[in-house]
Amino acid sequence: MLLKEKGLGDEEAQAIRSLAKASELTVSEFLRRRTLPAEPIKPRELVKAKYTGAMVFKGHPDDIPLTNESVREMLADFP
Repeated sequence: MLLKEKGLGDEEAQAIRSLAKASELTVSEFLRRRTLPAEPIKPRELVKAKYTGAMVFKGHPDDIPLTNESVREMLADFP
């Protein structure tokens, strides 16, 4: 796959090739490692919602809680 075919300019394509070469990787492997997570993503556990009884994905302990207020804020600029 040519980088130029994907809309990159000559300078951008050369910079990616140089970084890959310096890392002793192929361009494909370099891009794959830069874009995919280092650790596999574990599937979320399904649990029964406390109030509705619906099956929902259990949040990760590090996730920010989703509240009515946070949803309102996210949707405030939505058309």
